[in-house]
Amino acid sequence: MRDSSSVDLLLLRHGIAAERALGRDDPNRALTARGMRRTQEVVHQLRMLNVQADALISSPYRRARQTAELALQAGLAESLRLDSALEPGGDPWPLVSRLSGCCLFVGHEPDLSLLAATLIGAPASSLRLRKAGYCHLRWPAGLNDPRGQAELQALLRPRLLIPRSV
Repeated sequence: MRDSSSVDLLLLRHGIAAERALGRDDPNRALTARGMRRTQEVVHQLRMLNVQADALISSPYRRARQTAELALQAGLAESLRLDSALEPGGDPWPLVSRLSGCCLFVGHEPDLSLLAATLIGAPASSLRLRKAGYCHLRWPAGLNDPRGQAELQALLRPRLLIPRSV
């Protein structure tokens, strides 16, 4: 997967989380038991496919952090860094502009899909990451602004990685 002449950005949406209370988002919402199992299976399968990032950056929200910790345990990266830029409604562009090598972002919808769509130059609503869904983008290294320059390498629903129901 790695190529020094390119940047690889891997996106992983957090797994199935507890329902919102009173329709409001809560940074402390955790993954459900099913969300934990399903996410574990997804990250395990990704590792079996030789997915491995140089860096893992996650939203500090509990459900994303739990997803990132499962990715770390599966060996998708060696360390984890939390960054508020990946919180819902955050601005990931300062992170994207400094990327090199291969980096895995764990975050939320619709932010991750919007980021991916912008990077490949597609309409904002053209992509959608399912819970525990995975996306791989690649663009030439050294670009000042990769918007519209990335190539979509993979966009996978959890069901494609773990066909049996988890």
